[in-house]
Amino acid sequence: MSFIKKNIIPLFFTAWLVINLIQAFATELFDDEAYYWVYSRFPAWGYYDHPPIIALLIRAGYFIFHNELGVRLFIVLMSTASLIIIYDLIPCKNKKLFIAIACSMGVLQIGGMIAVPDIPLIFFTALFFWLYRRFLQNDSLSNSLLLGLGMSLMLYSKYHGVLIILFTLLSNLKLLKQPKAYVAVLAAFVLFVPHLLWQYRHHFPSVQYHLFERSSSGYKFSFTTDYILGQLLLAGPVMGWLLLWQSFGYKAKNVFERGLKFSLAGIYIFFFLASFKGRVEANWTDPAWIPLIILSSQALQEKEFWKKVLWKWMPVTLILVFAIRIYMAADVSPFRWMPKDEFHKNREWAELIKEKANGLPVVFIDTYQKPSKYWFYTGQRSFSLNTPLYRRNNFNFWPLEDSFRRKNVYAVVLKDSTYFSDLISKEGKKIIRGRAINDFYSYSKVNLIAEKKITVTNNEIQSLLRYVPGSELPPDPFNPYLYVYRADTVLANYKLIAKPLPDSLSWEIHSAEPVNLPTGKYEARFAIPSAIPNFPSLNSTFCKLEVK
Repeated sequence: MSFIKKNIIPLFFTAWLVINLIQAFATELFDDEAYYWVYSRFPAWGYYDHPPIIALLIRAGYFIFHNELGVRLFIVLMSTASLIIIYDLIPCKNKKLFIAIACSMGVLQIGGMIAVPDIPLIFFTALFFWLYRRFLQNDSLSNSLLLGLGMSLMLYSKYHGVLIILFTLLSNLKLLKQPKAYVAVLAAFVLFVPHLLWQYRHHFPSVQYHLFERSSSGYKFSFTTDYILGQLLLAGPVMGWLLLWQSFGYKAKNVFERGLKFSLAGIYIFFFLASFKGRVEANWTDPAWIPLIILSSQALQEKEFWKKVLWKWMPVTLILVFAIRIYMAADVSPFRWMPKDEFHKNREWAELIKEKANGLPVVFIDTYQKPSKYWFYTGQRSFSLNTPLYRRNNFNFWPLEDSFRRKNVYAVVLKDSTYFSDLISKEGKKIIRGRAINDFYSYSKVNLIAEKKITVTNNEIQSLLRYVPGSELPPDPFNPYLYVYRADTVLANYKLIAKPLPDSLSWEIHSAEPVNLPTGKYEARFAIPSAIPNFPSLNSTFCKLEVK
């Protein structure tokens, strides 16, 4: 017993690591994990949705183990390392209190093995604060360069890292007068240049997606209420409210703690305000967990009553987490009442599709997760055809489409459709249908843009359409479609006549049929027909359309 008390923290970290390793091995991949695994098949300085750190980590782990554990190996190691760094950052260490706080955060336990960019961001945020504390103690050149490295690694993990940098600066404006702080920023910028060049060469697709395409066109009150509830649950399903209350109420005692406090409050407030613009994913606030753990630990040091309450209710969270872990790893049928179960029966439906395809390469429609999982669990490359009913993703960039073009393929859609005659699977509302397609073609890598706002005058569209250099040229001749939206809902689509201009990179377009839309402003996207009727490829971001 004395051995356990003496080594309680090392034993806790070891248990955290071992449990997550077992979970990582025993649980099938989540949807996004499979997508990021495909990232790792195509090493690059950037991807449509995220920076490249997650792909690098998965590639390294999968080189060691060709299974789910390989995909998650370095994520599990980073999760444990994050806790070790956070524990080191706590000035007044209370071993029992630290364990109670960590174990009260259910998502931190389960999420510690999921291969998504959030864990690298948490790790490098913790590392950033560790390096920042060191810089405050001694602003030497080496510490400045290391701080710059920490900043760049946060940004290479997930773009949200810029918020940590911003709020830390706001907490200590004296940094603007420190030359070595500029050295750190310059080092971070230089290290981040390869990713910026990737964005430039691809016309900043991540900026377009995260700032414009991902935003909802209309606000719903549920966006804000879901955000608030989500943050309470992420901080801890039972005692999260206590950790948040104590952290926000804690008065910072020095410059470093003020940086933690600004980062904590800044991130939560920033995304609270963002919820009035569109839906905010609950996990976007993950970097705030580092100051949350440190500040709540500091705040509860002398509060015996609340420490007892936290320790008393911690087992409830552990029981909930244990039950979820067992369900995730067990070979059971998904609960019918669950709208989405990503970690059960993936091999089964992948094998069903493979059998139905009978040797043909498989093309999925409007999903980047399913082709990724199909590829992982069958070992056969697959492709996602993204239509105007969906969104672009990295399947629009990877060199995959060419290997499917002009071949017979098996197309799969995740909805009821009379055109897709083969019923592969049906469980409640979850439907998978397929159909063999002869001489398949699509043009997902073509990127088009309107030269100016599209106008509709006298029921006719007239505008100029331009090819975005660096993307694939459209077929010659080609007559694209224009899909018209309001509040993310497709209202209509119109066939266009495209007349090439002398520069060969732009076209004069007009509608082939009358455009019957009420006067007003809309959004629109261009699409090029594919071999599958009524499923064209999506070939542009949103552009403005006005009916006069």
